[in-house]
Amino acid sequence: MNHDAETYAAGVRAGQRHVLSRALTLIESVRPADRVTARRLLELLGPGGTAHRIGISGVPGGGKSTLIDTLGRHLIAAGHRVAVLAVDPSSRRTGGSILGDRTRMAGLGAHREAFIRPTPSSGALGGVADSTHDVLTVVEAAGYDVILVETVGVGQSETAVADLVDTFLLVTVTGTGDGLQAIKMGVLEWADVVAVTKADGANVTAARSVARELGSALRLAHRGSGDPPPAVLTCSATEPAGIAELWAALREHHERGLASGTLEARRRHRRVVRLRAGVRDALLRPLAADPEVAAVEDEVRRGTRTPEEGADLIVAAVRRRMRE
Repeated sequence: MNHDAETYAAGVRAGQRHVLSRALTLIESVRPADRVTARRLLELLGPGGTAHRIGISGVPGGGKSTLIDTLGRHLIAAGHRVAVLAVDPSSRRTGGSILGDRTRMAGLGAHREAFIRPTPSSGALGGVADSTHDVLTVVEAAGYDVILVETVGVGQSETAVADLVDTFLLVTVTGTGDGLQAIKMGVLEWADVVAVTKADGANVTAARSVARELGSALRLAHRGSGDPPPAVLTCSATEPAGIAELWAALREHHERGLASGTLEARRRHRRVVRLRAGVRDALLRPLAADPEVAAVEDEVRRGTRTPEEGADLIVAAVRRRMRE
């Protein structure tokens, strides 16, 4: 069924899940006609930015999806509407990780107040940040006041998602050296809250030990910065245990940002970043099928022209077309 932007906007604002799903498919589309409708839809919905956006990352096997399922059900019981966006730069190629996540979130997915959506980004010109920014705007307009953005895998998506959320939660686990590995990867620099999961049964003592280790490292890293170090907590998604405390830490970080004005400053910065991305998209998209650009790219690929020379030629082509 084809909809115009006004119909999409009305359905999204009314919280109609089937319309929301179709609107997000529209947002993610690269078809020129869909891009026109998507831009109009975003104009109608406005800039957004009212929900508590929480990025969630961690190494594979850390229990992110199970934790999200338990945390999401806790939030719904407290009166929130929860959306989960699983951002996977490779999911259009493999599909496996997203399908597995949906299985592990079956409990949350059964709730009427929950919405779970995979957000593949490999087909988006601007990558993770551009597509997810627009998806978040639409989901917020649908009335979801807590949005959990799960990054699938480790790499580019953490950096991109950290710039799009209000609070960044790092999930780690005991027994595999993941705490130290997170420090080596630099993922900890994005963390506002750290959760050591699977703190149940015989694993409780080990989980507390990892939490102390990470807490000490973070306090040392933040010494002299003027900012409080990230909270480090243990929890179990299966018992469950520590979930209320985890939500309290996430909420405290959010409220502190609201009170200090830093959160509003970040939200304003996001809008400017998206503006620049839109300009980049408008300039680069027509070049994707340009034979002259393709020839330059081929020369750079073969090493007969440097990337810098190629960039200068393409910029010159853009300027020439703008004058025509």
